[in-house]
Amino acid sequence: MTNAHPTPDADGRTLLERHRAVMPDWMSLYYDEPLELVSGRGRTVLGSDGREYLDCFGGLLATMVGHDIPEITEAIRRQSERILHSSTLYLLSGQVRLAERLAAASRMADPRVFFVNSGTEAVEAALLVATAHASSNQVLALRGSYHGRSFGTVATTGIRAWSATGFSPLQVSYLHSGYRYRSPFRDLDDARFVDACIEEMRTIIETSTSGRVAAMLAEPVQGAGGFAEPPPGFFQRTKAVLDEYGIPLISDEVQTAWGRTGRGPYGMHAHGVVPQLLTLAKGIANGLPIGAVVAEAEIMNSLPANSISTAGGNPVVMAAANATLDYIEERGLIEQADRMGELLQRGLRTIAADSQGIVGEVRGAGLMIGVELVEPGTSDPAPALAVAAVQRARELGLLIGRGGLYGNVLRVTPPMTITAEETARALELLGETIRSLAAERLGAAVPIA
Repeated sequence: MTNAHPTPDADGRTLLERHRAVMPDWMSLYYDEPLELVSGRGRTVLGSDGREYLDCFGGLLATMVGHDIPEITEAIRRQSERILHSSTLYLLSGQVRLAERLAAASRMADPRVFFVNSGTEAVEAALLVATAHASSNQVLALRGSYHGRSFGTVATTGIRAWSATGFSPLQVSYLHSGYRYRSPFRDLDDARFVDACIEEMRTIIETSTSGRVAAMLAEPVQGAGGFAEPPPGFFQRTKAVLDEYGIPLISDEVQTAWGRTGRGPYGMHAHGVVPQLLTLAKGIANGLPIGAVVAEAEIMNSLPANSISTAGGNPVVMAAANATLDYIEERGLIEQADRMGELLQRGLRTIAADSQGIVGEVRGAGLMIGVELVEPGTSDPAPALAVAAVQRARELGLLIGRGGLYGNVLRVTPPMTITAEETARALELLGETIRSLAAERLGAAVPIA
């Protein structure tokens, strides 16, 4: 990679100044001096500041298998030389091939697939077909969830920081997510914890709905919620109650598919549950814009009007997605995500034990790992520490993210191709980040005699 440096435009304005002049105020940027990523190879990216970084978040989970992958780039090039665009009003061989693969892995009976352009659109489409099928706008969602930035998906998002409006086209009832660390049920063992969550679920269905509920929407691992995951048995028990009431389950797999959890193409299957609808996006085209809904035919075919997708199923994106799935399958990357995720979690737990009490919990599945930061010796969320940690990690040459209900959870999500050596390097940098912040925080808390 060659070095690159940010340069002002003809008027002397920096890229950040130009960004602020035309972008909305609510489009947040990381870091004291925001960064542009100008190129990448494997798990390493080059910033406009001329520095190289180990990328453990840069694509916001969409760069599934890394940067500059020759097989994917070549698939995009070959398709680009033939035709760039053709809408769903025409047959698209790449779309059919990808749909067959998504459907075959879904474990549904007679599944159908519809392609869109993002995770938000995929969830919106799933909500559209589910509410049309049930002739109801009532939906169940989980606290701590994130489902997108459109009107309907914001309505089902259970994090205040991402809920831009209280207006909604849906009537949403929120259920316990199974996130134990801040739960009022956290002192119960797994079995009684799940019992309590299910009892609350039944109560909400019986008291907060009319009884005709279109669907329940759930992430197998909550992404923006800080990679929280419920105890074993939670989703199986939940699905049993849903089946009892005739409520379909939508599994939001925008961040978990295609194997980032290290457990299989779809995250919900690891819980022993087959949903009636699945949504995918982000990594399945390794960063190109894509979204998809997989649903049982009876639900998917229930729309009473025509619909198309101008850019959904785009030939170039389908070529990238099929090449990405080929790459994952041929190299056993789901199994690698499991192995490297286990190494990262084990190392992070060792770091946490030496963190002077600023790490409340390390959790995750595969390469979706959350590190919850707290005020020393308490369980009080420490969002300022998380902001400082993301900044410090960048200074050390590592890109990580943050999330959680209070913005206090570090999100560590390297591509599924990360090597053992790169994993060790990431742990070294994470350890230095956390230990240095702990020393600073505790030092600041010690009164001067």
